[in-house]
Amino acid sequence: MTRGLLGPVLLSARGVTRLHGAGTTEVRALDAVDLDVRLGELVAVMGASGSGKSTLLNIVGGLDTPTGGTVTLAGAELSALDAKARARLRRRSVGYVFQDFNLIPALTAAENVSLPRELDGVSARTARGEALAALGEVGVADLADRFPDELSGGQQQRVAIARALVGPRRLVLADEPTGALDSVTGEEIMRVLRARVDGGAAGLLVTHEPRFAAWADRTVFLRDGRLVDTTGGPSDADSLLSTAGGR
Repeated sequence: MTRGLLGPVLLSARGVTRLHGAGTTEVRALDAVDLDVRLGELVAVMGASGSGKSTLLNIVGGLDTPTGGTVTLAGAELSALDAKARARLRRRSVGYVFQDFNLIPALTAAENVSLPRELDGVSARTARGEALAALGEVGVADLADRFPDELSGGQQQRVAIARALVGPRRLVLADEPTGALDSVTGEEIMRVLRARVDGGAAGLLVTHEPRFAAWADRTVFLRDGRLVDTTGGPSDADSLLSTAGGR
């Protein structure tokens, strides 16, 4: 259910197709996907394993390129940018929460979170202040000076989410962000993501849990690389996912 007035479209995918292999080994990971995400909107993506959910996130976030179609982010068509400009747009506009965290082992939690801001030219002092604020937002400010191997899986996930939220980024892409967390902590993290979106960001959340999709304004369902809008919210998504054998 939409929680308030939505802003302009921040992310737009049109006819996005992604093929792997060729000939008899060709796999159509995504098939002519159209999707808009507006500022102030959290969209949940559900589907069975192998349906293309993570591929979609990687493409709309500029980490992968489509075989066909276009992705426009913050007014810029990604395919029209060179690699340096695309990396700059990703760093400044997109926060990622990966399934495997992708924390840098040699950096503390605070250093992992502040790194994207320092790469943008923000002073180390300011970046650390922003990192501590983001860590506090997800409830692990007291772990700022610990290294990833000193943290539990759930704590590492919170740090990864803080890194995605730090600074003024307007698009948050989250791939199963609650996967390493217990149900109570998962709800807390969803509350944080929801608050960031309500504050004017846009969010795209991959999840297999209807109770977490319930935090979204809209749920879309991927089956065999094709996108299906669910008009009744997470309860319909739950039914579709069960039918597809994805739970």
